[in-house]
Amino acid sequence: MPTYEVGYFVGSLSSTSLNRTLSKALIRLAPKDLGFTEIPIGNLPLYSPDFDADYPAEPRALKEAIARSQAVLFVTPEYNRSIPGALKNAIDWGSRPWGTNAFARKPTGIAGASIGKIGTAVMQSSMRSVLSFLDAPQLNAPEVYVQVEAGTFADDGTLLDDDLAQFLRHYMAEYCAFVQRVLAANAPGHIGDPDAMPVA
Repeated sequence: MPTYEVGYFVGSLSSTSLNRTLSKALIRLAPKDLGFTEIPIGNLPLYSPDFDADYPAEPRALKEAIARSQAVLFVTPEYNRSIPGALKNAIDWGSRPWGTNAFARKPTGIAGASIGKIGTAVMQSSMRSVLSFLDAPQLNAPEVYVQVEAGTFADDGTLLDDDLAQFLRHYMAEYCAFVQRVLAANAPGHIGDPDAMPVA
């Protein structure tokens, strides 16, 4: 049985998503200590504070899935040099209303694939700013910016590039070690725990 449960997001809604293919490769290469469950984002309505008093079913399920996860992994493309709208919408749902941020203190990782040479680097920079505000610890290095070319993946999604496979295996080992470190440090009584907050 896996020791740590990772909820993962695929930031693309495309049926032929390169990043869904990358997510499957990452899962196959991950240490056995990690178990993975996708947190779907395709059926979420657009976030509005009007829903804060009574969340619809889909966003409620999203927040519950994040809460069940001990760690979070984002595998996502870059749209217009930033975070895809569907993923940003999911992050907004998961972090609201104020005081119920489901991402707080969850160890996180970011990976992305693109046919472009920068391989999602600018999007990841934006994501790191958002995750910092959400108090979600991040694995800062190594970084995964995958440029997908002919011969990177087979038609069935099998990773064909041995050097890339070795690097991604290393990344997932580092991510696993990071999850262990963060969760070991995240003991009850830390500042931010509900029962540790000062009484006004």
